[in-house]
Amino acid sequence: MAYGVMPGRTVWVTRADGDAPPRELGEGTDPKWSADSRYVYFRTETQLHRERPEGGDRRSWKGEVSTYLPLADPCTVVVLSPDPGESDPWVWSEAANHDRLRLLDLRSGAVETPEVFQRRHVIEVAERPGGGMLAVLTQESADPDPGELTPRLHLFDPTTGDTRELGAAAVSARSLTWWEGTDGWHMSYIAKTPPGIAGGNAVLDVAPADEEHRNLTEGLPVCPLNLASGGLALVADGLDSAIHRLDPATRRFVEVLPLRGLASWLTASADGTTVAVARSEAHEARSVFAGPVQGPLVRRSDTAPELRAIEWGAQERLSYRAKDGLELDGLLVLPPGRSREDGPFSLVTIVHGGPYGRWADQLLLHYHEPAQWLAADGHAVFLPNPRGGEGHGHAFATNGILGREEWHDLLTGIDLLIEQGVADPERLGIGGWSHGGYLAAWAVGQTGRFKAALVGAGISDWGMLAATGELGAFEAEHGGSTGWEGVGPHPHDERSPISHASKIRTPVLIVHGAQDTNVPLSQAEFLHRALRRFDVEHEFIVYPREGHNIIERNHRIDLLRRTRTWFSRLNRP
Repeated sequence: MAYGVMPGRTVWVTRADGDAPPRELGEGTDPKWSADSRYVYFRTETQLHRERPEGGDRRSWKGEVSTYLPLADPCTVVVLSPDPGESDPWVWSEAANHDRLRLLDLRSGAVETPEVFQRRHVIEVAERPGGGMLAVLTQESADPDPGELTPRLHLFDPTTGDTRELGAAAVSARSLTWWEGTDGWHMSYIAKTPPGIAGGNAVLDVAPADEEHRNLTEGLPVCPLNLASGGLALVADGLDSAIHRLDPATRRFVEVLPLRGLASWLTASADGTTVAVARSEAHEARSVFAGPVQGPLVRRSDTAPELRAIEWGAQERLSYRAKDGLELDGLLVLPPGRSREDGPFSLVTIVHGGPYGRWADQLLLHYHEPAQWLAADGHAVFLPNPRGGEGHGHAFATNGILGREEWHDLLTGIDLLIEQGVADPERLGIGGWSHGGYLAAWAVGQTGRFKAALVGAGISDWGMLAATGELGAFEAEHGGSTGWEGVGPHPHDERSPISHASKIRTPVLIVHGAQDTNVPLSQAEFLHRALRRFDVEHEFIVYPREGHNIIERNHRIDLLRRTRTWFSRLNRP
């Protein structure tokens, strides 16, 4: 078993069974095994490397690699990489930075680039078990918009060079895998549930014989996260996770192993009998667990064991109903050593991103999920899962309009905690990152109940985001319209926090990465200028070199400190 560790970007190997400790191979990312399990491959910024798991016999090949796949043929690796050089100026009508499929001959080091899938960006390749045919996903552009809107599925024989088109795939296709049914081989992938482009995910399936893409998860109350060998899928299931297996006879997924808390990825042996996952629970950092697919899974790595010496706040699972009766869940974190009976507490509500995201019962200590960090400063922290998120099936993910039903779901949970004596109604705060930042900005424009807010990489104007964000078509569906759709008023104006900025009186901490292409910095600048215009207390923090995620350690530490300081005003006299 091989895995990568962040933030140092190192590659480690260990056995799925036995007691041998993990072994570090060195700097790198994206580890993969050779088909015969004799070697581990991994990549650095400008090289692909191969090494024996016990160490030694390392070989390296120079060149930019976006991703790669060792084939059953031990002498060949599929490499996806762009052509060298950049266009200056950028010409949008011409293919630029498209990853092309290349075949690396390990004996000679020669790279062959078959003339296939012309002018399309290759995003993923999966080899049929046993070798031979490759399933290939491509899209029109390397840019998410229109790239993720235009995926297509192909077959490619690396020996003969023959190709076959299998037609359009569903929006945002990924996690391409093969499985064998009673009628032969099938390919499955995860994508947005048709016909929408911004709702929940589904597992879609196609058999080369008929080319019809079928939804294998229709009606299931869970959401697929990734697919693995042997017909396995990792799914989000409420506040927990689970491994499901596809039944070839019924073509339905059936749970084989529940997993408490958050599981973030699944990998499996070729026959699907042995699996490995990365898991986190309420008071345990994410580590690697492995074992038979039916369980039990045994911890094979131990991330930050020193954290066990810390007294964490009690983390409670919540279950309640929305105003319209929809079942909702979430988490409540109390200050360390305190119970509900010690309330009421100041309450900070942290909203997850997405909107197709969720809070699972995991250790919440990250810069964008600082529940334990704030609890240590005396706050109770509410982490709601309003409609629109994952973990409860497609219908839940598409039930309601942004800024309306999901906003009411948040208020229902807050009011319930006030009624139960957990939260002090005079000491409420709200914050979030990405879509959570949007809801924090929305909240302070709708009510004066909150005494402090954090808007991290948040959306202030849906129309501008549809025009400038890297996922413009998705944002247009979230916002309800675009600025070029005839004469206003437009639906996206009504749903945009900037339209309600004149009503904001809550102190707001605005935080953004300077190089964010998902939610561009202009979103934060717009809100900052509005708050300055209306003389609202706020701070505007921009982290240089950062994108939609904050990566640099000193920036994360700075953000955590600012977050705690900002919400400390809830407990001032």
